[in-house]
Amino acid sequence: MNIAVLLGGTSPERHVSMSSGKGVATALMAAGHTVHLYDIALGANALISFGDLHLPTEQAPDDAELSSFNNNAIITAVQSLPSDLDVAFLALHGAPGEDGTVQGLLELRGIPYTGSGVLASALAMDKAMSKRVMEHYDIPTPRWFQATRGQLDAPMLLARVEQYTDFPVVVKPNDGGSTVGLTIVNDADGLESAFQLAGHYSATVLFEEFIEGRELTVGILGEEALPIVEIRPKSGIYDYANKYTAGRTEYFCPAELPRSLTEEVQELARRAHAALGCSGYSRVDFRLDNDGQPFCLEVNTLPGMTATSLVPKAAAADGMSYQELCEQIIRLSRRSG
Repeated sequence: MNIAVLLGGTSPERHVSMSSGKGVATALMAAGHTVHLYDIALGANALISFGDLHLPTEQAPDDAELSSFNNNAIITAVQSLPSDLDVAFLALHGAPGEDGTVQGLLELRGIPYTGSGVLASALAMDKAMSKRVMEHYDIPTPRWFQATRGQLDAPMLLARVEQYTDFPVVVKPNDGGSTVGLTIVNDADGLESAFQLAGHYSATVLFEEFIEGRELTVGILGEEALPIVEIRPKSGIYDYANKYTAGRTEYFCPAELPRSLTEEVQELARRAHAALGCSGYSRVDFRLDNDGQPFCLEVNTLPGMTATSLVPKAAAADGMSYQELCEQIIRLSRRSG
């Protein structure tokens, strides 16, 4: 097959996307496919070599790096893709790329692509909208509220937290990922600065009840739930550095859970995936409280495919190699045009 791996992009998850794309491309070439890399932030010059990959995954790109890109270049990059592609493998993370924007451009080009379609991608990227969908389908999710950047001052923020979530509260961009801009706030003193930090990455900020307990995630491949992964950072929270620095987090797969609870969490993951209209594959994140109650946090429509990523770990526990996983994702790709 002739495959374009789309990576990089203009989001704060740009570096992680590069690493995902490198892994995917290497695996697909080993399987005998013709593969080319396209950094969609580079417009007409999107076609790059392996030597051009920039992989400092332990640290998110700074404002100077991100400001050097223009989202208009993404339109040009997709327009410049060759017409004889069999499929575009989307190794993109964050918006635009994971939010339906690139998916829509590929639809217009008639190029098949991996992952969910336009609407499901947009819904899943918007954490507040996805929570509304979960609540409609009776999928447990932590209490929450949202606020627009600059909308509330410190006393108003405190009043909202006391009304809707209480402390500790998770403050994060409404449409971001990889915990970029996320803070866990324990008291009123940290609220305003956390709001400002999250607002730097998104016009809308999500405030979410912090669930004390265990961190779980479930990969969905096709219509099947993969084995559950439990995530235990060796220190602190599962933040950007702990996610993408080898050795800083322990993973347990399959997670040590009673069979009935395993089946419950996997079923909730399938329901969340289906409720948002996702297709192909996804990863559904949970917190499990100290009473054994799972709470769905979000659905990732283009989950990471790096060496430390969670869907490859879950697939391996199910007897599927990284290369087999990449090929299965290709087989589940959306047929456009």
